[in-house]
Amino acid sequence: MAEEFAGIGHTVMGCGRTEKAVAELRNSLPTEHDFTTLDVTDDPAVKAWAEKVVSRFGAPDLLLNNAALINRNARLWEVPAEVFSRMIDVNIKGVTNVIRHFAPAMVARRSGVIVNFSSGWGRSTDAEVAPYCATKWAIEGLTQALAQELPEGMAAVPLNPGIIDTDMLRSCFGGSASSYPSPAEWAKRAVPFLLKIGSKDNGRQLTVE
Repeated sequence: MAEEFAGIGHTVMGCGRTEKAVAELRNSLPTEHDFTTLDVTDDPAVKAWAEKVVSRFGAPDLLLNNAALINRNARLWEVPAEVFSRMIDVNIKGVTNVIRHFAPAMVARRSGVIVNFSSGWGRSTDAEVAPYCATKWAIEGLTQALAQELPEGMAAVPLNPGIIDTDMLRSCFGGSASSYPSPAEWAKRAVPFLLKIGSKDNGRQLTVE
């Protein structure tokens, strides 16, 4: 997504947990873009990063929350407590931390779109991924409640990105994940879709087709 947005003239700011991956992205795009190594579960670190971004670039026009973990396929009672807790921390609290520190500048400007990545498993369920389903159902409810709190002119939407051939999908689907679009292929469809989201969509459950 970062490369697609940058390629059509948008300035992109982002964060990720893996220093190597962030460095590669930073080196692949011009210096007007900004990428930081950051764990979104660290609220003080998210606050400092948001302050830096808003100070340099202003409030974002489009805020994307896509950080998430999934459990290894297992029945709910077999999922270790620490795995469940980490998923809650990343998939729900991490999203909230980012909103907490970017939304005030967007609200003050009374414009901007917040997209919280959900899943097909945020609107349906399946065996052996109960913790993931729980977090994505939470994102659906959190986002629709947030939509009711925003001023006119803004939007918050839960987005089902569809099925993408990622490491996360492979952990669930195994080799059959390769029959789905790669992240690069998906981004070519998703970025134009994301850029069309506006205040008219506030609170709507959207899906990248």
